[in-house]
Amino acid sequence: MANEIFSPVILPCSGRTMPNKLAKVAMYEHLSKIYGGPPNEYHMGLYTEWAKHDWGMIVTGNIQVSQQHLTLGRDIVVPIVIDEKTLAPFKQLARVMHGEDAREPANRALAVVQLSHVGRQSPNFIGGRKMGLPPLAPSPVRVGSNKRVQSSDGATTLEVQDTPHPSLRAMFQVPREMTIQDIKEVQQAFIRGALTALEAGFDGVQVHCAHGYLLAQFLNPKTNIRTDQYSVAPENALRMVREIIEGIRAVVPKDFIVGIKINSADYVEAGERPSDERVLNEAERVLNHIRSIAHWGTIDFIEISGGDYESPDFMSAKDTSPRQAFFAHFAKKAREAMKTALPSGVAMPLILLTGGLRSPAHLQSALDAGHADILGIGRGSVIRPDLPSILHERIEKATTAGTTIGSDGEPFSYEPDADIKGPSWLPKVPLIGATVALAWHNVRIRTIAESQMKKTVDGTQPPAPPPNYEMTGTEAMMGMWVWMDWKKMIMPAVSAGVIGLGAIFLL
Repeated sequence: MANEIFSPVILPCSGRTMPNKLAKVAMYEHLSKIYGGPPNEYHMGLYTEWAKHDWGMIVTGNIQVSQQHLTLGRDIVVPIVIDEKTLAPFKQLARVMHGEDAREPANRALAVVQLSHVGRQSPNFIGGRKMGLPPLAPSPVRVGSNKRVQSSDGATTLEVQDTPHPSLRAMFQVPREMTIQDIKEVQQAFIRGALTALEAGFDGVQVHCAHGYLLAQFLNPKTNIRTDQYSVAPENALRMVREIIEGIRAVVPKDFIVGIKINSADYVEAGERPSDERVLNEAERVLNHIRSIAHWGTIDFIEISGGDYESPDFMSAKDTSPRQAFFAHFAKKAREAMKTALPSGVAMPLILLTGGLRSPAHLQSALDAGHADILGIGRGSVIRPDLPSILHERIEKATTAGTTIGSDGEPFSYEPDADIKGPSWLPKVPLIGATVALAWHNVRIRTIAESQMKKTVDGTQPPAPPPNYEMTGTEAMMGMWVWMDWKKMIMPAVSAGVIGLGAIFLL
């Protein structure tokens, strides 16, 4: 099994080879200038650390295709115009991620850009738009709103009930329903993002269709109440995503990697405790989507993830799975679904499983059980960027002891308290608790970046410092939102923090 984890894996459509099955998956980074921009020295420092170690694939944090649709204000953004000047920082990031100064080509991690559009989840104040300008979405359904369908005498009426929570109403506007022209422009923005990645020297892109972001909104009957060709009807639900993938494949070479991220939780309404029958129905719907995506014959890998801003499991540190692999059972069903009636000559995408893989035993179990082809590590890669190196050491230790890593259930690293607490005065909504946990990891990310922006006397970068487990929720929130690049004296860093805190907590 040790050889299997560290053995190469070939991506089916592009034919590219990962040197091993360990993938550092996308994490929110919060390192760009306020209101978005290109990669900067913080990103270079952060990815320098990851590139030192034996990751098979490194995926960037979500890079936005629209500067008017940011997450929390500090996203990397795809340039409007692709030229040498705008490409320069992206080229530098690609070189850093490949570790070109230190590694032989065969041992370099594949460098993949995650492309994203936030849609309705782009907040006020820090989302990149002018005051009062709503974000775009498939339908005018605000974050936190509920959809209710009433039927009587054969007639069906649809009612959208706005969110009752004042913090969500303050943070998120009712979005503007996208016109066909809006849809085409967003599709072109994703294609421009792929071209940027290609010309900058990245190995591929991952299209973010998860966590309640725009493309996931097109798949969800709660957020998509359209009646045109982009509705959630079975024949239409994947049209937006498929046209983006087709557009990307039309302009990139065959050996360019294209992946997609799917969120199983997007198929069940946030906070809902659905009946067994509904769970089965929704599971079948998402499996049908995955089956269709596999049949396109254009996707190298599908990442299985879960959670959104209303029920943000993907940002929460709380472990809800006894096997510590949140979506393993679903991923196994996904592989089975993809095999069903796969057209002749179409290669099946690989499954990248993310979530809860915290020990060597979990990694082995995921591969042995057929739940995953690629092993995705998110928070663990932030706490221990050298996780692949640790795994090498564990394997050698097990071999010396005459055992296997399947019996090694010790976590790679200690994770902070699953219920990191914020100040008592914060609103009691699910997003806040998840944001506190997110803030802890963001401060950790910036600490790693800053450590690699320095040089030792011999010209090398020092090792990443250990995590600060003494950090409180309040300290994490302040550390994430109120910080300054003292080297450049960028004052907007602090003002952005104040705006951000106001947007999140209604100060």
